[in-house]
Amino acid sequence: MRTRTLALTASAGAALLATALLPTNATARETGPQEGTVSAADLLAKVTSCSRISNGKYRTDEETSATVPVCGKNGAVFWKADMDIDCDGRITTQCNAGTDPWFQDDTAFHQSDGKPLSAEKLPYVVVPSSSSIWNYAGAGIKGGGVVAVIYNNKVEYAVVGDTGPDQIIGEASYATAKALGIDPDPETGGTDSGVTYIVFKNNQTSPIESHGAAVTLGDSLAKKFLQDN
Repeated sequence: MRTRTLALTASAGAALLATALLPTNATARETGPQEGTVSAADLLAKVTSCSRISNGKYRTDEETSATVPVCGKNGAVFWKADMDIDCDGRITTQCNAGTDPWFQDDTAFHQSDGKPLSAEKLPYVVVPSSSSIWNYAGAGIKGGGVVAVIYNNKVEYAVVGDTGPDQIIGEASYATAKALGIDPDPETGGTDSGVTYIVFKNNQTSPIESHGAAVTLGDSLAKKFLQDN
């Protein structure tokens, strides 16, 4: 997790200014095509209210108060938070000790060849380490499990790829942020609100490093999620 509230506030102000200067037919940041066949609107319509399953709430950064619960639905859990950028894992051009002051060359879950995941290449989400607040494994969440990450009316399918501090929530890999049009810079990027994470229970992408497999599985799970809720 990154402590970057001031940096994020400044970035948000700059983004608003940039948007105001754009022509009416332009957008501040180009993003890729929608993944899968289930719309962000349909998924968000199922998570408008929270049946809390966590024993308490999480902070989004070290300096913020605890305001984010983990909520339960049929076949999934979800939370609504910020997005800090995780660049941990394999050393790449964008993710290394030079680009990320908090860089660690490992992830909680590994590729099929035993190597750490690549934050630059693979969309993945960070879940809080198990604690008295919530135990992700006890909720049926596994490494490689699919997550529908929703931001700015777009769905990106990611996998559960790493664990973070046990009292903080709201973090995803460089690749996840980039795909959603969020600044992926590990030091100054991210967004301070507006991200919904729907984590589907009792599934695993195989191999974990295959984003295509995550999208295929995620689309199927998202359809079932709509049917069951």
